[in-house]
Amino acid sequence: MTEQRVVAIERLLNAALSPSELQVKDQSHLHAGHAGAKEGKGHFEVTIVSEKFAGVKRIARHRMVYDALGDFLDSDIHALRINAFSPSER
Repeated sequence: MTEQRVVAIERLLNAALSPSELQVKDQSHLHAGHAGAKEGKGHFEVTIVSEKFAGVKRIARHRMVYDALGDFLDSDIHALRINAFSPSER
């Protein structure tokens, strides 16, 4: 199930933000016993580099990621750590 979630996150972010770099890590195993784990939702870390982040402040970048994930954020993700960069920052 978690591998399917990683693939779904990658698909959604690729479609919305056309990243030049994208890494999605499932960190659910680090949160065993946590409330989100009991609900069946996952914990993930996303590192994403996109031209669409150029000139955009960090909080707005995070909103862009949340928007890209849409309903999947509510149904399958309990916690999401976001590292979002423009290409010039990498």
